[in-house]
Order: sequence, then structure tokens, then C-alpha cells
Amino acid sequence: MGELAANGAASIGYRNAGTMEFLFDQDGSFYFMEMNTRIQVEHPVTEEVTGIDLVKEQILVAAGEPMSLTQDDVEAGTATRSSAASTPRTSSTTSGPAPARSRTGTSPAVPGCASTATCTRATRSRRYYDSMIGKLIAHGKDRAEALRRMEIALEEMIVEGIKTTIPFHRLALASEKFRRVT
Repeated sequence: MGELAANGAASIGYRNAGTMEFLFDQDGSFYFMEMNTRIQVEHPVTEEVTGIDLVKEQILVAAGEPMSLTQDDVEAGTATRSSAASTPRTSSTTSGPAPARSRTGTSPAVPGCASTATCTRATRSRRYYDSMIGKLIAHGKDRAEALRRMEIALEEMIVEGIKTTIPFHRLALASEKFRRVT
């Protein structure tokens, strides 16, 4: 799939960091959905898996410099780490536009977890903008460790005054069907 994505970008002369998204069905077939020519909200997962600073690469290109690597340099790490397809990740967001002001927010300090919460003090969530107030990504030596770290981080995460998807993510993590996904 990665090779097909790289060949697709090359076929249109694309020379930058980007994301191609695919849908998978139950038999393992995959289908092209879209290409994004910007940094995606999930980019920390890709950075964890590959060890590549995607934001740095985008800045180099914007400054007229060549990227510091080629597609052939991109490899997934040798350790089992989080990935968008198989390891839990969560965003503390409202369920949809729900203007409100948070009273407080804290990011968990859990090994193997990265948080980009922007809600550490009173923050206003406006209905005309993306309601995401942060991301929480966990990784570990295997899926079980990543799941446990995410559970702990979600228990420690505090956001008051606005609705978040934290309860949904706790339910997902408790689901045996979700835990069996590979």
C-alpha cells in the first residue's frame, strides 16, 4: 500500500510530505479515498512509527529547500508502536459543535503517551471552528501495553466544563472486540 501511495504521488509530480488515505474492507482489500497535502491531525502517530519529523519536512519545502529524505528512507520502526490502524488513540473533543468554556484541563504524564492538549486553562470552544482541544496518543512494545497506557492516560485526563469524547474512548478500550483488533 505504501508503495502504491508513493507511486501515485510520483505519477502526478507531487514533491512534498502528504497523506493518502485508504479504506480497508473485511477481506483485507483496500481502496483509495483521498490525498491530503497538509499535515494531518494524526501526524504524531506517523512520526512515532517512522521517527520522521513531518512538520520539519513541511517547513523545509515551504522554505524552498529539498526534503531531507526520500520515500525510500521511510520505514516503520522495528519496535511495535502505535499506528492509526491498530493502536488506540483519542482526541478530547466535543461530540460536535458545542460552544462552551472549559474551566480546567490537565494532560496525563504517562510513559509512552504523547498529549497535545490545548485546554490547560480556561478555553472557549466555538461552534464555527474545529472543536478539537487536544490529542492523546499511546504506544508500547505491543498492543496490550499501548492499550493499558491509554487506559491510564484517559483516567488521568481532566477536562471540566465541556463535553469530551473521553467516555466514548473508555468504552471502546473496554470492548473485547476492540481489544482483539490486530
